[in-house]
Amino acid sequence: MLPTSEKKRKVLLIAFLAFTLLTTSFSVYFYQIFFSKNILVGKEDAEIFIYPDTDFDQLVQQLKAAQCLNDVMSFAFVARYMKYRERVKAGRYILRGNMSNVEAIRTLRGPQQPVTLTFNSVRTKADLAGKICRSFPMDSVKFLKLLSNTSLAKKYNLDTTTIMTMFLPNTYEVYWTITEEEVFERMSKEYQKFWTKARKDKAQQINLTPSQVSVLASIVEAESKVAKEQPTIAGVYINRLNSNTPLQADPTVVFAVGDFSLKRVLNSHLQVDSPYNTYKYSGLPPGPINLPSIQTIDAVLNYEKHKYLFFCAKEDFSGSHNFAVTLSEHNENANRYRRALDKMNIKK
Repeated sequence: MLPTSEKKRKVLLIAFLAFTLLTTSFSVYFYQIFFSKNILVGKEDAEIFIYPDTDFDQLVQQLKAAQCLNDVMSFAFVARYMKYRERVKAGRYILRGNMSNVEAIRTLRGPQQPVTLTFNSVRTKADLAGKICRSFPMDSVKFLKLLSNTSLAKKYNLDTTTIMTMFLPNTYEVYWTITEEEVFERMSKEYQKFWTKARKDKAQQINLTPSQVSVLASIVEAESKVAKEQPTIAGVYINRLNSNTPLQADPTVVFAVGDFSLKRVLNSHLQVDSPYNTYKYSGLPPGPINLPSIQTIDAVLNYEKHKYLFFCAKEDFSGSHNFAVTLSEHNENANRYRRALDKMNIKK
């Protein structure tokens, strides 16, 4: 028989080995839970949008539906350990392929990844609200109401008819969780940045405010998207403004009528009583008839100096125009265009 001391040493050795084995097993297990691949294992990266007020259980369901999680239990355990369950943040996040639970939760904690906000081809306030809000968790109805909010417009030294001029069509980098009010703040900053001293000086030289330049640019853009022609068209309208001649711009009539499918403005359309009908009312309309591009705004600021008072679309439907100094010359151009419309059977 072994002495008592030898038995004790043997028992202690066995206990030590068992403890070491158990500790090692738990260490390996916990290491795997925290640091083994568990996100999009063997798959490509995923773009995750977490809406405001999403709780942890909803997020897990979202990740499961997107087939992002390999093992839900381990993810939930690590989330609890890292105190993320009660701190789910809204935003756009990119989960990389073969991430561990720890890496994924650190990513979801933020900062979120930015997205691009792009809007163009906008005619009305409803268009703008729809195009800005469609890819964000914003309310287009609320946004539309803000566009018609007198106090908000006044904050930006504009009114509810000119507030649209603050929105310069472009691509902006923003956070997906941007609010309706924050969009206005961002656009105001971009507007101030765009209207440099040099641009303001050019606007002053033609006796127009920045918002009036945008209003005129909206007409020029509606008349032609041919870049090389826009300074010439802008020059026609500035000549008419300077001579107190009504602009008589067909796109303003189309805007007043509210039928953007019109291809031919008829005499009946010219009778519409609207401040946007530049056949009835002299000067610029009260607000823009679309959101002109930066290129068109600069075309107005750098308008071509000439003597033209008239222009008409070319009869070849190329999108270019014939320009005229006299009314008789313009009538000849207009008659050729009307005959081309009749030939194509375009009645309205």
